[in-house]
Amino acid sequence: MNVHRHRLLAFSLFALLAAAHSWPLVSDLSHLSRLDNDDAALNTWVVAWTAHILALAPWRLFAAPIFYPELHTLAYSEHMFVPSVMGAPLLWAGAGPVLVHNVLFLAGLGASGLAMCLVMTRWTGSRSAGVVAGMLYGFNAHVLMRFPHLQAQHAEFFPIMLYALDRVLTRNAPRDRWLLAATFALQSLCSNYFLVFSTFALVIAAAVRWHEWLPRDRRPTLASLGLAGVAGTLAVAPFLWPYYQVRTGQGLVRSLDEVARYSARWQDYLATGARVHEWWSHPFVNGNAALFPGVIGVVLAAVAVGSGLAWRDPRARMAAAFGVVGVCFSFGPAFPGYGFLHTHLPLLSGMRAAVRWGWLGLVAVAILGGFGAAVIERQGWLARWHRPVMVLLALLVTAEALRVPVGFTYFPGVPAIYDRLAATSPVVLAEFPFYSGPRANGNGPYVLNNTRYFAPLVNGYSGFEPATYVERARHLETFPGDEAMTVLKALKVTHVTVHVAAFAQRLGDAALAAVDARPDLQLVAESDGIRLYHVRQGWPGAVNK
Repeated sequence: MNVHRHRLLAFSLFALLAAAHSWPLVSDLSHLSRLDNDDAALNTWVVAWTAHILALAPWRLFAAPIFYPELHTLAYSEHMFVPSVMGAPLLWAGAGPVLVHNVLFLAGLGASGLAMCLVMTRWTGSRSAGVVAGMLYGFNAHVLMRFPHLQAQHAEFFPIMLYALDRVLTRNAPRDRWLLAATFALQSLCSNYFLVFSTFALVIAAAVRWHEWLPRDRRPTLASLGLAGVAGTLAVAPFLWPYYQVRTGQGLVRSLDEVARYSARWQDYLATGARVHEWWSHPFVNGNAALFPGVIGVVLAAVAVGSGLAWRDPRARMAAAFGVVGVCFSFGPAFPGYGFLHTHLPLLSGMRAAVRWGWLGLVAVAILGGFGAAVIERQGWLARWHRPVMVLLALLVTAEALRVPVGFTYFPGVPAIYDRLAATSPVVLAEFPFYSGPRANGNGPYVLNNTRYFAPLVNGYSGFEPATYVERARHLETFPGDEAMTVLKALKVTHVTVHVAAFAQRLGDAALAAVDARPDLQLVAESDGIRLYHVRQGWPGAVNK
């Protein structure tokens, strides 16, 4: 089988696996979603906002319209620049944000597995081992339990980054160092967590292979590593600057107590959403993370270790090294030294979910598992049976990871009332009921609806809320009282929406009736249980007496 045909078959296989592991998503890409989790709503909005602003004023990428009038609001969460750019042409062509999000989800899921498959095929010389490694990498428990987080699916550049590092250390051609810099930058621009994981993985991998670049006669290799590091850092730096501004100006720093709440427990390494393991693993699943590497993955990795290949092959050795570090760091402040690193390394101070370090452990299992599969395939006594055995391994890995059918929800579309805002200018909108703090996820649907008009929205949803927003929310939660109206007019809010059922449930029918009683609020339209009001800035009512 020639190389091109093998790559085409591998592409087809991992595309089918992406569809299988997310079934029934492909049956209705425009309407099925995980919007029951407001992180998915935020990520859908991020992708749509990026496409919108890139076509108009790309330098204003981080000046996103949510949390108005705060600054650099895209930096309150993951910017997901690379996946967003991938989806931009579809949005420009008129595709809906949920459809584009789902396409990107499937693309990331399949591409990640494919990338590892191709790299491990090169490293082991076995196409079957490459397929097994790709399955372990692209469809592990951590990834399959994080469907609402698009950035978690886009790990496709990480294996190629490791491949490029190995090429620099062994061959050091100019294109290798540029490939290393490019893949580091691309993976880092998928997720800030991947930026941290990639940085540490490269440093640890290079340290493990120090004898390949440290001797005096290998100075060109050391220079190439430095050049690739500088180039990759320069490519990422413009995207880090807004986060630095938010960190210094608005206090986006995670306390160690907060990190501890989102750190791994030993039970997380027994947690998986796989149906075949549900009978025993379900008690260990707590929503923090699922990090069970799978029985087949552990056995194959053990074969690589037991055969000695994990120690002889420098690529397996570097994977084992960063995998161990990832598992240790996943326990956050409970692991000695993590608190020191968190305090003194800016990259770590913004990381809340330390448990996600466990992903590096799963990467190591996938790579070592690929080497282990290659060891099994080359056993002489399996000469006649190696193909059926490798097919069986691939089937077992797939069956062990499956958690279908996935529980998606139906998305009927953004309510039509927001079309009025898209046709109106200027618009500054506040939506009620207004949420902040523990209830902030209530703003998730408002953020998703913003994809229809992309005008300033006082509400916001993210993993971070600046103190100024929290204080503003305290006043706005008194709506429709004079205190809230004073704040709205000071912000020059032009429109407000009231979601009737939610508003009445939270504040009561009397508060709902009081909205219509205000002379400075003019009802513009009502549909789908949403009332749209125009705010009369100059009305001589109670707030302007």
